[in-house]
Amino acid sequence: MTQIRIATFNLENFDETAANERPTLGDRIALMRPQITRLRADIACFQEVHGQERPGQPRDLLALKELLAGTNLDGAPLVSTKPAGNAVFDVRNLVIATHLPVLKHQQLKNDLVAEPRYQRLTAQPPDPGPVPIGIERPILHAQIDIDHAAPGRLLHVINVHLKSKIPSDIPGQVISTRKGDIWLTADSWAEGSFLSSMKRMSQALEVRRLIDQILDDDPDARVIVTGDFNAEPEEVPVLAICGNIEDTSNGDLATRVLVPIEHTIPKEARYTLFHHGRGQMIDHMLVTRNLLAHYRGSEIHNEILHDDSIAFATDIKYPESDHAPVVAGFDFD
Repeated sequence: MTQIRIATFNLENFDETAANERPTLGDRIALMRPQITRLRADIACFQEVHGQERPGQPRDLLALKELLAGTNLDGAPLVSTKPAGNAVFDVRNLVIATHLPVLKHQQLKNDLVAEPRYQRLTAQPPDPGPVPIGIERPILHAQIDIDHAAPGRLLHVINVHLKSKIPSDIPGQVISTRKGDIWLTADSWAEGSFLSSMKRMSQALEVRRLIDQILDDDPDARVIVTGDFNAEPEEVPVLAICGNIEDTSNGDLATRVLVPIEHTIPKEARYTLFHHGRGQMIDHMLVTRNLLAHYRGSEIHNEILHDDSIAFATDIKYPESDHAPVVAGFDFD
């Protein structure tokens, strides 16, 4: 029997810091490495992993490698989103860490969905016509051999970080200060929020189209979509990726439904972010129904989450991530 633990964890802007800044990378690692150890993950999907540069070398995931040192993922090959070339992105990479063989991997950004275009109503100066609404982050898809000694043990893992609910910038409508952005009008703030939701849904649609593409090629494919969705279970981006029969009204699509495994966790413990005094479940793991036969349970490690919206909730005081990891166990016989 092959036992596999799969985890997702938004590391929250995980990076090195300048010599005079706090928290230092060492401060963060001291608190977060035990979290990585606790996951005991065979496959770990990370979000918000920044890249670091060294003279004469391409940008690399040096801070993440230091975090994983001494854990079961120490030295594990890392599959990451990348710009053109071999370097990683400067900020907010998606990363899959595993010692298991990764047979193929790809990143998608407007490959299955055209880039949205929109004429902003409140922009100053006005847009002359529809402009591209850029998608900041790709989707990362890896095909992983979970048991190379046996045929047919392929697992499709899709790591996502959908656009946050922070309003997108509108030219001429935002004053940036040390305490944050000040919007000049309420309708420009609303339009910025609309643009962010457009980006989030564009990513969700691309994920759903990727899932259907995988299942068109192999109706029995095992697919896991995991990461930071910036949306709760009842919100449209999550529902769009799940493809529930209640929404499509088409029973023939039952085998294409993805199931949120968090449903097996008691409701009072079902949250990965704490904001304005309320727990929010925005980090998900969605699986095809054929994986439920192998599913053995989930954990959300949210015991130490602080309210990221309270006054004085600085990174110096709370250097760990403001997201809780989610981990699920599977047995394959």
